Amino acid sequence: MELHWRGSVGERGSKWRKRKLPRIRVCWLAMQQRQLGNTDMMITPLGVGAWAIGGGGWAFGWGPQDDADSVNAIRAAVDAGMNWVDTAAVYGLGHSEEVVAKALEGMAAKPYVFTKCARVWDENRVIGKRLKRDSVRAECEASLRRLGVDAIDLYQMHWPEPDEDVEEGWTAMAELQAEGKVRWIGVSNFSKAQMERAAAIAPISTLQPPYSMLTREVETEILPHAGATGVGVICYSPMGRGMLTGAMTRQRIAAMPEDDHRKRWAQFQEPALTKNLELVEKLREIGERYGVAPGEVALAWVLRRPEVTGAIVGLRSPAQLDGVIQGMEFRLNAGEDDEISFYL
Repeated sequence: MELHWRGSVGERGSKWRKRKLPRIRVCWLAMQQRQLGNTDMMITPLGVGAWAIGGGGWAFGWGPQDDADSVNAIRAAVDAGMNWVDTAAVYGLGHSEEVVAKALEGMAAKPYVFTKCARVWDENRVIGKRLKRDSVRAECEASLRRLGVDAIDLYQMHWPEPDEDVEEGWTAMAELQAEGKVRWIGVSNFSKAQMERAAAIAPISTLQPPYSMLTREVETEILPHAGATGVGVICYSPMGRGMLTGAMTRQRIAAMPEDDHRKRWAQFQEPALTKNLELVEKLREIGERYGVAPGEVALAWVLRRPEVTGAIVGLRSPAQLDGVIQGMEFRLNAGEDDEISFYL
């Protein structure tokens, strides 16, 4: 299989397809890339998420990570066909971007690189919310240095906070785009009203919302608005921060390091935990019919929405590809969607 963006991926990608799907189920979406909003980027259904590889020791970390494993995970994902990586300055307080840069070194066909602004930190590692023009520009320059790139493919406003500074921050991002420091600009965690305010200043190329079976709030208003206005959607945490992968157990949650933020997330605690584990067993049952993992069923559920261009898959080691990569192709039928709906 060959994928084209800034080069091509060789046949090595096929080694990750250890489980074969019945021919009727294969859509080959990995080859049928979709245009991301109003950009010139054609992206694969899945992209690499670099939140967790930022490591521990910060407010929303996932505990300690092995940088070498993280680098190899990104490279393996690109070899397997994914053509974009999503990170943010605040992930690991700059460390995630540095790890992404290491993974990109020497790549003949580099993936698109997406990152974000609007979160800053001080010498005590305390995170602040800032959208002032000078801060946004300084964040961009710092991300360019850490990533080792001349231009960021997609620069996103991570959070619309403080709300009163959204217009100033978005104007600064549009200036960076005009200067060629970023190629396209998008938003994350925005409401419909906030998107309308930003779009009055400069076009929004993309929206990055949380969306999974466990976080469905965007279905009512935000996804329809993105679809109606031609905004590309790349969803984060489509597998519920690991809850829907099939690998999560009560014991594993209890053993998580204290600096893994998921221990504090309601979906990893009762009463939601019992319900979520029951949902995972339904995903496992559906997946076993086709030789796919629960996480791949969860990805198919997110990608079933016509507004969704792609889903972000967090990877911390190459081994984690086995359990997500068939999410590039596997899709649910209407009956299976109904089966899942009973548990939501």
